[in-house]
Amino acid sequence: MTPTEQRPARRPSLVEQALQEMRRRILENEWPANFTVLEAEIGLELGMSRTPVREALVQLEAQGLVALRPRHGVQVLPISADDMADIYQIITALEAQAAELAARRGLTEADLAQLEEPAAIMERALESDDRLAWAHADEDFHRTLVALSGNARLAAMIASVSDQAHRVRMTMIHQRPRPVLSTLEHRLLVDALRRGDAEGARELQRIHRRRGGEVMIGFLRQNAGQL
Repeated sequence: MTPTEQRPARRPSLVEQALQEMRRRILENEWPANFTVLEAEIGLELGMSRTPVREALVQLEAQGLVALRPRHGVQVLPISADDMADIYQIITALEAQAAELAARRGLTEADLAQLEEPAAIMERALESDDRLAWAHADEDFHRTLVALSGNARLAAMIASVSDQAHRVRMTMIHQRPRPVLSTLEHRLLVDALRRGDAEGARELQRIHRRRGGEVMIGFLRQNAGQL
């Protein structure tokens, strides 16, 4: 193989394809809390045998997204306010650390541009009240921030607990107040990162995530049994 030749991209296995599709359905609430379905039905929908579907479901169960009920199929697990409180304690602590690490690294203008783009999208989405566009840009911002910390293990830990929060965010996106303050806080964080203010960045992100968690937990308490 010459230096200019590239290996063909590896095609996802059937298990990976099944896992990706079922995760998408759960996280986007196409399969809402307490939704049940038989493994055979999933296999028919996905055009797969039950073996890769079963293996993918075992992984989803390990991630806390579903429960496998013998002879009763698969149930999408609900999310409680207490669950979300635990999850947001982790997210708040880890993302505050990520913000501090990113500031201490000394981000370049190219790095900061990766954060400014989703921040600008959030501002435009807020003006047009496009809640979905805002939510997707918000997630891009946080994912980029964590990546810019330079700590891959920290990023993996945050990713492992973020799915449940995503489910709630997508459920409440049209019911929550307009995220005016949250949008501003993203800009304030970028400013702190540009200055290299590690302590300021850490505190801004801690407050931002703590307040966001309080909004989600309050929503879950008001809608107990529905998520």
